[in-house]
Amino acid sequence: MSTTRISPPVVGVLAVQGAVAEHERALERVGATPRRVRTAGQLDGVDALVVPGGESTTLRRVGGDSGLLDAVRTRVRDGLPVLGTCAGLIALADEIADGDPTLVGGLDVTVRRNAYGRQTASFEGAVETDLGDGPMHGVFIRAPRIERVGPGARVVARHAGEPVAVVQGDVLGTAFHPELSDDDRMHAWIADRARARRARGAVHTNEETGGVRAQ
Repeated sequence: MSTTRISPPVVGVLAVQGAVAEHERALERVGATPRRVRTAGQLDGVDALVVPGGESTTLRRVGGDSGLLDAVRTRVRDGLPVLGTCAGLIALADEIADGDPTLVGGLDVTVRRNAYGRQTASFEGAVETDLGDGPMHGVFIRAPRIERVGPGARVVARHAGEPVAVVQGDVLGTAFHPELSDDDRMHAWIADRARARRARGAVHTNEETGGVRAQ
């Protein structure tokens, strides 16, 4: 009987803007292999995706012009696990309160951009979360506010009683920047989903090849 050896999951990091290197280091710490994604074709072979923070308007302009956003939207709809932080949460929200069209979608939430204030109003604080034991450190930079959580989504983290992280299936969005702290729980979450997706693919390949070991 042959065994299937599964290589570390590959997690794409949308490298349009934001703290790309910090996300990469966090992913490496939790056993994933990061890969920068700048084009639609570079989504091929990734087991999950991280959408960093930055400016949602920049993401709309750059990703929209290149076709990258359309490709991400299709992959998420087809079940690709994704973690979006700050502006990444805005990208994943099904509704943006400011009236802008949905960027990617996948989370049954309404968000408002920069609702905690501009750059000078950025802050840090304790985040109570269902993911692991104890609170985690939250870094909020021009953070969006989650104003509505629909029945399809579940709040998994709060700051001062307000929701700041929401999950729906294999999609997780945070209003804060977990990559800027030393707490890797959010990245461990996406790595676990990527690992499960890769394992399912390896089993499928092994069945098709009659037990040939998948690398």
